[in-house]
Amino acid sequence: MLSTDKCQTGLVINLNKIFTVFACVIFSLFILTNIPVEAKESGGSNDEGNNTYEKLKIFSEVLSLIESSYVEKVDSKTLIEGAIKGMMKALDPHTSYMPPEAFQDMQVATSGKFGGLGIEISIRGGVLTVVSPIEDTPAFNAGIHAGDKIIKIEEESTLDMTLTEAVAMLRGEIGTAVNITVFREGLDAPLLVKIVRDVIKVQSVKKKIYNDTVGYIKIRSFAKTTSSDLDRALAYLEEKGITKLVLDIRNNPGGLLNQAVEVSDRFLDNENLIVYTKGRTEDQNMRFTTHDKSKHVKYPMIILVNGGSASASEIVAGALQDLGRAVILGTPTFGKGSVQTIIPLSDGSALRLTTARYFTPSGKIIQENGIVPDIVVERKPVADLKKDGKNEKDKEPVEKERMRRFLRERDLKKHLKGKNSIDGKGNEGVNNDVPSEDDKVRAELEKDLEKDEQLRHAVSLLSGWDVMVSTFKNKSLNDGPTHLSFGEGN
Repeated sequence: MLSTDKCQTGLVINLNKIFTVFACVIFSLFILTNIPVEAKESGGSNDEGNNTYEKLKIFSEVLSLIESSYVEKVDSKTLIEGAIKGMMKALDPHTSYMPPEAFQDMQVATSGKFGGLGIEISIRGGVLTVVSPIEDTPAFNAGIHAGDKIIKIEEESTLDMTLTEAVAMLRGEIGTAVNITVFREGLDAPLLVKIVRDVIKVQSVKKKIYNDTVGYIKIRSFAKTTSSDLDRALAYLEEKGITKLVLDIRNNPGGLLNQAVEVSDRFLDNENLIVYTKGRTEDQNMRFTTHDKSKHVKYPMIILVNGGSASASEIVAGALQDLGRAVILGTPTFGKGSVQTIIPLSDGSALRLTTARYFTPSGKIIQENGIVPDIVVERKPVADLKKDGKNEKDKEPVEKERMRRFLRERDLKKHLKGKNSIDGKGNEGVNNDVPSEDDKVRAELEKDLEKDEQLRHAVSLLSGWDVMVSTFKNKSLNDGPTHLSFGEGN
């Protein structure tokens, strides 16, 4: 029995050697035909090529041993795909291999309409992390926050799960539910959240007007139609007579690079650098500048950002900050400043490969660093806002403070009449008991400002801008020049 085993083992080893030699010949031919000219002329690079050859030889040996001796038969396709995925894990979290099915799903997703939860995810510190929930989507309405760590999808741990695998598990049939377990800073225990999948169709731009003259535009993501949607929003606000602008890119996970460039272009003068990239090869080194194809607006601007602002959002904020065109207000951004190139492969699969880094006009690296606001304002969570009126003892002062925003002297009983009232002019025919449509709109806008201190701070600063400009101009006439560049363009 022993001798038989030895013979069988020897046969397997000999077959493995034959396979290994054959595989190594194939790999060596591949390497020799793909080594760049510089590598062939450089001794050091040849050493590196030889080392690659040796490692590929080991790979073929391992593959051969698994196929011949593993306790169960394993499909070679599974082994090869597993090897490729393992190779991707040795790189950054945004580089990934997409099997044909995953590549097709990605192409559907970029069309702007797909079934899912409405969250942008990334891997940070080895943990699956929510970059941003998209407004008015199932994830946003379920209370998912930027920065939440997804530790389980259903009952499966996300430890060592790739982005592609996570996306595949989170997407599904419209109307079906998925349970995710998230860990959130400040909570004592992980939180189980049930989210029902739905069609995710994002309206990328929305608009409002605060205090009659402060325009507000929120860009939720940079999709194919974002720049044209922005043009329509700006035209509407201009028609309404705004003189200042708040651009809100909080919780904007990014999107298309060309749309980030187009959006930045709307607020900058011609021939300004917006962003540039640097990679290992010349074709990855690109520069994106403004042009004269679209109308440029010159309102004084504040841009709102937070930890959910990533990628394309950071390009816009970084460009307008560097060029002195806008004040950035909020909290530091996510810090996703790398370029991914989708490379289709011969079998219908694709490689999502990180090929370059983004740089702001002044040369700042966005990757990992993010964009640091000029004015840091933390946003208090809604739960904390509710706690403000939790105790009956505290509730009355809070309610009174809210009422004082809407009450004036004329609303008080037995108030002293002003000149217009004494003359019988001013309030004739006005029924103050019935709120008009304008009053209802103003009340809604007041609610926005009440629950969002970052927005309130921005609107307050811009509302007082004309007064400050007038004051500084008067001061410069009396005391000498005063330099004022905020919102004046380039």
